[in-house]
Amino acid sequence: MNYYVYVLWSEKLKKRYVGSTKDVIERLRQHNNGTSKFTSGGIPWKLIHHEEYETLQESRQREKYLKSGFGRKWLNENFSDLKNKFRRGARVVESGSLENC
Repeated sequence: MNYYVYVLWSEKLKKRYVGSTKDVIERLRQHNNGTSKFTSGGIPWKLIHHEEYETLQESRQREKYLKSGFGRKWLNENFSDLKNKFRRGARVVESGSLENC
C-alpha cells in the first residue's frame, strides 16, 4: 500500500493545506464536500502537489517537514505565485485520477 503527502490550494482563502493519506482523490473529495472541519471554509480546494511514499511513517515525516519552517520555505519557493494565480504548468486536480499528475 502506498501513502501520499499532498498540498491543496484554496483560491478563496489564498492558503495551502498539507496533509497525508492513502487515497488522495478520496481525501480531496472529503475536503471539498465539507466533511473536514478544518478545511470546510476554503472550498473548493485544488490539488497542486503530491508525493508518494511506501510507508505511513515516511509520508508522515514528509508532512511534518512541509509544515515546518524549512518545509514552508520550500513550498513558498516552489509555489510562491499561487497567491496571484496558479503557476504556469501547475498540475491541478479537482477530481478523478492522479495518473496525469
